[in-house]
Amino acid sequence: MPDSLKNRRTIRKYTSKQIDDALLNELFEVAFRASNTGNMQLYSVVITRDAEMKKKLSPLHFNQPMVEQAPVVLTFCADLNRFIKWCNQRNAKPGYDNFQTFITSLIDATIVAQTFCVAAEEKGLGICYLGTVTYMTEQIIDILELPQYVVPVATITLGYPEVIPEQVERLPVAGLLHNEVYNDYSPSDIDQFYAEKEALSVNQSYVLENKKETLAHVFTDIRYTKENNERFSETFLNAIKKQGFLK
Repeated sequence: MPDSLKNRRTIRKYTSKQIDDALLNELFEVAFRASNTGNMQLYSVVITRDAEMKKKLSPLHFNQPMVEQAPVVLTFCADLNRFIKWCNQRNAKPGYDNFQTFITSLIDATIVAQTFCVAAEEKGLGICYLGTVTYMTEQIIDILELPQYVVPVATITLGYPEVIPEQVERLPVAGLLHNEVYNDYSPSDIDQFYAEKEALSVNQSYVLENKKETLAHVFTDIRYTKENNERFSETFLNAIKKQGFLK
């Protein structure tokens, strides 16, 4: 197993070096070989290189600087549009305007996005996954002119790393695995598996800076609040409905 996979970092600062079209196409050829449901390939990718387009997208990703700095921004979409049109043109009646098929296409698009990221990092490129794509879905749909049955589900910034940051922590492997059946966590398990994360000086600093009792409170009260989660849930569901699903 390549050490690069185990030692990977998320890259948020990029050099001005552009990414060659041939390399980008090669990476997509690799990514599009990823597993998918029924070999339907229910996904598409919008490539954004234009500075003005990135400027329009930036506020929708909370003005994270890498959106405008990265040479390339990729929006991976769950896409039933192409497959439905193919079915219709062959006089086959598609029944894909539903939650099940949306989830299928979402999974396919996510697998492709991750496969692309691994391939890109193996070529010396850096990536940053932006979870904000599902927060501002309707606006992204408008800017990228996505037709019915197409929903953005993941955005990746891509470029050559300017700075290699420190690797961030992960929970221990034992804390994420379950043998045969799900073994629920006891209070002592939670303490054990989160001990290293809570002890890191950077995370302790977050607690102090935000004047919170624990690191968990930083997540629930600052980063991912109930209010925001409910608001973004509503807007994402509305976007899915407007795009033709969940009728």
